Amino acid sequence: MAGDMAATLAVGDHYGRRSLWGRVQDALIAEGLSGDALSWQQLAVLDQFHVRGLAATRELADGLALTAASRVLDVGCGLGGPARCLAATTGCHVTGIDLSQPFIEVAAALGLACGLADRLDFRQADALALPFADATFDHAITQHVAMNIADRRTFLTGIHRVLKSGGRLGVYDVVAIDGQQPDYPLPWARDSAISFLQTAQQMAGSVTDAGFEVLSFDDKTAEALSWFSRQSGRTPGRLGLALVMGPDFPAMTANLKKNLGEGRLGLVQALLRRR
Repeated sequence: MAGDMAATLAVGDHYGRRSLWGRVQDALIAEGLSGDALSWQQLAVLDQFHVRGLAATRELADGLALTAASRVLDVGCGLGGPARCLAATTGCHVTGIDLSQPFIEVAAALGLACGLADRLDFRQADALALPFADATFDHAITQHVAMNIADRRTFLTGIHRVLKSGGRLGVYDVVAIDGQQPDYPLPWARDSAISFLQTAQQMAGSVTDAGFEVLSFDDKTAEALSWFSRQSGRTPGRLGLALVMGPDFPAMTANLKKNLGEGRLGLVQALLRRR
């Protein structure tokens, strides 16, 4: 248990503990955007914490077949970008949880600025101890989160517990290829101490062991490499993930692209159903 707590604190430190909202406000002003009246689309360069950005979030949303009546849980919500996308495009209600309190503060502020606060709820929480009653949510998503979690069983059974029978879970994660070790730093870890990658086969076994039925399990590595190629040469604006993750973020993303290109890492998108 002590080891689990140490890993949790290390993950929290990786994603930051210092004030973030002021820096986001400064960047919005520099980009000519009002912090009081924003559209969720304007924030996509900042708040989609995963490869392929908004396109990947939309794919997960399509797989969940959300309606305005849906209650959705976003596990590891970051700055709330996917939650805002889902709420704005489908009318559903999204609850986002994240280990980082600064992320939660920014997520709530941006939800308010986008006029979506009535369909969003953000709270600081540990994905291994979800603070919700059984069968609370119709569906759930999690993107680029499990790589920081060693105890996949507790992670997945916790989501299974809070979903209603038949509820769907959309997962989008980086996986190891044949147990190869990637080069660091990476966006989720500066070294291997808080990186807990599974292979695609291990991931498939983990979700079925947790009680999920696999509806689809797709390799998205080629799409990821195409996406990286399209980003090449673009000058990032002030509203970018480096604002959140720090000046070494370009090196992290370069290593991720390199590891994907060399076949050390892959990307998997899965749609699961609670049995």
